[in-house]
Amino acid sequence: MKITYLSHSCFLLETASHTLIIDPFLTRNPLAQVKAEDIRCDYVLVTHGHFDHVGDAADIAKRNDATIISSYEVAD
Repeated sequence: MKITYLSHSCFLLETASHTLIIDPFLTRNPLAQVKAEDIRCDYVLVTHGHFDHVGDAADIAKRNDATIISSYEVAD
């Protein structure tokens, strides 16, 4: 498994068969190391509903046909 810190609370986890991004706040984050449109993943995990954790979750999920994983309240 490869774990990459992207900024703030955003991590990219890669295995041989799947890739997961956690709390993708990249677009308006001046410390982000990558652009949201460069992310390729199978899953997007959002830990809670603050803007700096939700960030680019929906856009990344749509672009990658990825599943969003979160609590009911956030996913709703």
